[in-house]
Amino acid sequence: MVQWSWPRVAAGRLRRGWQPVLEATLAATVTWVLAARVLGHPQPFFAPAAALIVLGQARGQRLRRAVEVVLGVAGGVLVADLVIQALGPGTTWTVFTVILLTVTLAAAIGATGVTLVQAAVSALYLVVVAPSTESLVPFRFVDALIGGAVALAVSQLVDARRPLAPLVAEVRATFEEMAALLAGVADALDRHDEAAALAALERARAMDARVSRLRDGVLAAGEALWLNLRRRRHMGRLRSVDTSILQIDYAVRNVRVLARAGVTLSRVPAPAPPDLGVALRSLAEAVRAAGEALAADLEGRDETADGHAARADEAALAAVHTAGQLFTPGQSLPLVMIIGQVRATAIDLLRGVGADDDATVLGRVDHSLGLPPV
Repeated sequence: MVQWSWPRVAAGRLRRGWQPVLEATLAATVTWVLAARVLGHPQPFFAPAAALIVLGQARGQRLRRAVEVVLGVAGGVLVADLVIQALGPGTTWTVFTVILLTVTLAAAIGATGVTLVQAAVSALYLVVVAPSTESLVPFRFVDALIGGAVALAVSQLVDARRPLAPLVAEVRATFEEMAALLAGVADALDRHDEAAALAALERARAMDARVSRLRDGVLAAGEALWLNLRRRRHMGRLRSVDTSILQIDYAVRNVRVLARAGVTLSRVPAPAPPDLGVALRSLAEAVRAAGEALAADLEGRDETADGHAARADEAALAAVHTAGQLFTPGQSLPLVMIIGQVRATAIDLLRGVGADDDATVLGRVDHSLGLPPV
């Protein structure tokens, strides 16, 4: 079974990760052809190497990394070439001088971590391994520039027509996961099932990774739009979603606290009130509608986005109202905590997709909860 399962796992990884494979292969090949065949550079190792360095970075960081490659790796290559011309290849002083100057240059432009090391290794490669070109023409420096530029161009090809599509998919997946999580807590409490409540809590703890991927998706979309002159008009939509992510993060934290209280409530002898499940499912509906509103906003479907936002608003207030009816004297602390988190999650959802200011949102939510106006 294990021998047969590994090929399936590998095939699944390739289906999900075909794009980086295609990008790396295409970029490295194109840079080699440009440097070796078109420009006639001798041994253009650094053209495909620079392309692979840039493509090895996460989406949303490639533009910055490309600049670091140009100024750090390519600059280090140029420094190494000049030092080798002055001191000769393979000597101790050459190694010392090249490493010192390259690391200093990389640090000065703000390169850190892997990029700084790559700059130093690229320069060191020239000193120790690569033969000198015995020419003052900076072939390798130009090769590194070509590699960085081609990598940026290739990284935009797959998403050139729909640069926001990956972010839209990530928005939908994040909100769908959070909605399913709330429904899972509701099911666990309806059945008084501690094991199911614990499983929901584990899912809640994994939601932070979802939010991180959403942030990365915003960075990647911003990079794609910045490099696509015709589509920069979409930047306003991206900024609105970027602002909403903070509220999404708050909502995820609230749901995690809610799930933890759900575990405690599932352990007490008395079953949870049936209306608690109703409230949580209404909140799940609000989460799904909020996700669809943000996705439609990114896609430029304003009327559709407004319709989903209205559904989210209605479902969130219904969840708060239903939960508020359970807030009576003598209720257990876990139930009170869940009611509080239903309120907090509804507030963050409405702040994320609505046009109302904070004071208006708080007033409307607390009115649905049955609290007196402030």
